[in-house]
Amino acid sequence: MSDITTSFTRNSHGPAESLEASASLHDECEDKSSSTSSQEVCRDLKAMQPRWAAVPLRARLRVLRRFNRLMLLNAPSLIRLIADHASLDVMTAEILPLMAASRFLCREASSMLKETRLGWLGRPLWLQGVMASVVRKPLGAVLILAPGNYPLMLASIQTLQALVAGNSVALKPAPGRTAVLRRFVALLEQAGLPKGVVQLVGEDSGQQAVSSGYDLIILTGSAETGRKVALAAAETLTPTIMELSGADPVFVLPDADLALVARALHFGQTLKGGHTCIAPRRIFINEVQKRPLQRELYRVFGGEGDNPAPDPSSKLAQLICSAKAAGGEVVVCGKTQVIFLNAHQARLADIDLFAPWFAVITTHSVEEAICLEGAATHALGASIFGNEREALAIAKRIPAGTITINDIIVPSADPRLPFGGAHRSGFGVTRGREGLLALTRPVSISTRKRGAFHLLPRLRQWHGR
Repeated sequence: MSDITTSFTRNSHGPAESLEASASLHDECEDKSSSTSSQEVCRDLKAMQPRWAAVPLRARLRVLRRFNRLMLLNAPSLIRLIADHASLDVMTAEILPLMAASRFLCREASSMLKETRLGWLGRPLWLQGVMASVVRKPLGAVLILAPGNYPLMLASIQTLQALVAGNSVALKPAPGRTAVLRRFVALLEQAGLPKGVVQLVGEDSGQQAVSSGYDLIILTGSAETGRKVALAAAETLTPTIMELSGADPVFVLPDADLALVARALHFGQTLKGGHTCIAPRRIFINEVQKRPLQRELYRVFGGEGDNPAPDPSSKLAQLICSAKAAGGEVVVCGKTQVIFLNAHQARLADIDLFAPWFAVITTHSVEEAICLEGAATHALGASIFGNEREALAIAKRIPAGTITINDIIVPSADPRLPFGGAHRSGFGVTRGREGLLALTRPVSISTRKRGAFHLLPRLRQWHGR
């Protein structure tokens, strides 16, 4: 830890100390920050950030390696802090992807963030004698607005990438999610992160925080929230990265295995109770496949049973009412509302709604399905089932930012891959190489070695006439 302590006063909480001691001291910091204004927290983080950026990258990565070991040891306590989600979902969809992302950064960050020296090839003749390079510098203080559906994994990966890049971080938990992110910060500090480089802000402080003048805001949330954050950030010219709502399509090609499709839809509906931004919502099939797929859905999901109808005032009930009024058919498979629509009714399903539902949309051709997708307002994820070659061709034509072929959701957790959407689903990326680089800015440095003819005394005299 000597590389870190040269830039910071020695932290009394070394990695060998207990998590309880680190968490207790962090609670004291949390209590103090709760009475601190958002502007003061932002100023503190901006003051702290240059000292953290001065810590060599190899030392920052050592913190991540220790953190990864602590994550594994503390997995049971982290699972208990997200008690409203199934333990298996928390382990497989939160903890394991977070650890994989941490290992990815430890392996790859050094090569991704290193200085790029440009050789003579491609250099203009009139720049002979100039040597150029591009360095990556951190952005500064980053505000991360965490979601409630993935309270640990998403915000924590964004935090780790920000730290590796040399930024300081303010973390705003979603309502009811402070405890798990407090434990995450405590683990980082136990792993050697200097106290204060990452600070939690209050769950209800989002409006003040986004107006405080951070150097970057990262939001994972709804399109409605994204619009509000963008308006507030514009007042201080703060750049943003936004992962917003999804209404993901699934393209079922004529040769697709319908049993596999049904199992994939079941996985997408049951993971996190369907509260997943890239859950399948709009299933494009041809008319011939409609009834066979319905039979497979009944087999995998189960029949209607005794499940109660949705609350009449809920958005799901309103969607069902609109679909029936437009001539659509609604059936219940297990606990999931399945809405059968035709191509003319497809726009009804282009909505952001966390609930147990999806729409099966019949089209005359794959080409018509692609056209419908091109007109949709959301573009986050997509899945394609069927012939791999045809699926790859379709993947190049649709606007989604994360596309899986003959699978659903799980491959998007690959830490090497960027994640982001378009249209109402947001802009910018997090995760992967691109996500790490998005937390830096490229700076060009040019060094004149010889041949500065434009600076010769006589040329300056002639040019000044």
